[in-house]
Amino acid sequence: MPSFGAQKGVTSESSSVFHLWQGFSIGAVVIGGFVVVIFVYAIVRFRRKGDNIPRQSQYHLPAEVAYTVVPILVVFGLFAATLVVENKEVSNPKTDVIVNVNAFQWGWKFTYPGTHTSVIGQTTQAPTMVIPVNTNVHINLTSTDVLHGFYVKEFNFSRYALPGVLNQFTINAVKTGTFFGQCTQLCGLYHSLMFFNVKVVTMPEYTAWLAKTSNASTSSAAATATNQQTNTGVPTKPATSQGGN
Repeated sequence: MPSFGAQKGVTSESSSVFHLWQGFSIGAVVIGGFVVVIFVYAIVRFRRKGDNIPRQSQYHLPAEVAYTVVPILVVFGLFAATLVVENKEVSNPKTDVIVNVNAFQWGWKFTYPGTHTSVIGQTTQAPTMVIPVNTNVHINLTSTDVLHGFYVKEFNFSRYALPGVLNQFTINAVKTGTFFGQCTQLCGLYHSLMFFNVKVVTMPEYTAWLAKTSNASTSSAAATATNQQTNTGVPTKPATSQGGN
């Protein structure tokens, strides 16, 4: 089945959106093709011949009912399909895997509640958020200073990070790998360098990584400087990086 210019993505949510887009596109092609056929038929069948006016008719009840009811049913069908997919996008099923994501000028901080794991990176650094595959991952998204955008292309997903607002969503990656993410809202001087990665691993790999990083020291220069920034809102640029892949 054609993709109509969209990509399926690597999460269950992006797959649902992709299939919805396919359905919309196929429906548009079918309806558009039907309209073109009717136009061509009318042009050919009833083209002018001489000066005679073609026979006029009105009040064709079956036709009027059809072209009124069918579009209404189509709209209701599209609305219902959209509602199902949107509800899946905004649902937050219960899960034990939670990541607090904080955006700031100009970097990201990923914290795993209940552990001592905190991954931080800014400007030329690209911190990596590690999550398990085939698992609901609850994200708490915040911003320290200005409007930022959390975007991962392969997830077909974007969400604002707003100061003073907690945005919550759930993602379920169905494919392992490392996927590129970035800020999508112009947020100041180093916006173009505000990158991050999402690494999707198996659950045993995730558990091992979490245990390893929980025991690691978090007192590096990068962590200290970035924590100062997230607490005070003053941009800093440490020389070293803190974070794990």
